[in-house]
Amino acid sequence: MKQVVIVGVILALLGTAACSKHKPLVPLDMIGADATPQVVTLTEQGTQAFNAKQFEAAKKFFEEAMSAAPQSGQAHYNYALALNALGKQDVARQHFLEAANLAPGDKVIWDSPALAPYGDPDTRTRTKERPYGTQRPNFGAPLPRY
Repeated sequence: MKQVVIVGVILALLGTAACSKHKPLVPLDMIGADATPQVVTLTEQGTQAFNAKQFEAAKKFFEEAMSAAPQSGQAHYNYALALNALGKQDVARQHFLEAANLAPGDKVIWDSPALAPYGDPDTRTRTKERPYGTQRPNFGAPLPRY
């Protein structure tokens, strides 16, 4: 009887894990005008370190990539991932928000740990009391008054 219960618990846990909507957090590839060879190389090195769970080294590579491409949402996102993995959620949140500001249409960035609780503003129900456009908010700007 104990074996049946244990097998049932294991199957339930596996089923829960398989049905999870959360995708693993992985660094983004550099694309666009900011993707200079130097930035691409730093990002690849940071990704290798991140995947090897060497988060301090990943942070260093991603920080260098971000310094070389300060207007890149992907660079800020990758740096934030490393900070988040190191337990520095407050600083990571700032960079997740900056990444969202710099890459407003990037779904992966908008699903980041800092922004996931707010959902996708394009799919939330709009109300007459608080209408908003399809533009993503600028987290550095003051909030509009309704």
